[in-house]
Amino acid sequence: MDLLMIIKAIILGLVEGLTEFAPVSSTGHMIIVDDMWLKSEKFLTAHGANTFKVVIQLGSILAVVVTFKDRFIELLGLGRLNMHAVQKETRLKLTQVLVGLIPAGVLGVLFNDYIDDHLFSTSTVLIGLVIGAVFMILADLFGSKNPKTQTVDQISYGQALTIGLIQCFSLWPGFSRSGSTISGGVLMGMSHRAAADFTFIMAVPIMAGASLLSLLKNWEYMTMDALPIFIAGFISAFVFALLSIRFFLKLINKIKLLPFAIYRIVLAIVIYFVFL
Repeated sequence: MDLLMIIKAIILGLVEGLTEFAPVSSTGHMIIVDDMWLKSEKFLTAHGANTFKVVIQLGSILAVVVTFKDRFIELLGLGRLNMHAVQKETRLKLTQVLVGLIPAGVLGVLFNDYIDDHLFSTSTVLIGLVIGAVFMILADLFGSKNPKTQTVDQISYGQALTIGLIQCFSLWPGFSRSGSTISGGVLMGMSHRAAADFTFIMAVPIMAGASLLSLLKNWEYMTMDALPIFIAGFISAFVFALLSIRFFLKLINKIKLLPFAIYRIVLAIVIYFVFL
């Protein structure tokens, strides 16, 4: 196996890991990378490239599971977080997570083929990047300066459902799942950190389910020749996603969404003029 291919797989894992849970759209970044680089590789046919992207996305999902492992253990009824100051009845419930998942989950199943066939292109990603950035700016401008919902354990069912409905916008590549849901949460009276925590927790089941189904469909492309590339990309995505999530959660209440919105707009402008 060519060492250069391994290095490229690590770089692509880095892109996935750093962007999957930041509000900049990992799907958008991967489509751009796919159009400009990934499809040119000999070992990656169209199906092989899709399988590779699924594998590295699973690396990012594992990073969230590791970061929120105690939370997931509690949600599944296997234990409790060691937080005595919070009463059991005020804890985040699994049903609230499910309420947030339903809208985008249903639309995703109904329109998955249409989205794959018509929206996965660099030009549609640029539209999503810009419109999503505007939405994030509006959230920072009009969100409460003293939000009542400071932690994810204070979220209501109404907030969970509204965030779930807003998450439907992220089905458009480039809009960003975390960008839409964090913005929606802020506009619903949540702190940036509370909205981010709920976003990450809610992302695991829907992303894991979609990724595993896709992986099963494309299992034949997991050849021995490509396996080192998949492993390198998976490990790279896991490591960089783990670092990205922890860094993001520490800073989100301080820096809010504006820096990410500016980055998205600048990226869209650069891609448009340089590559389109």
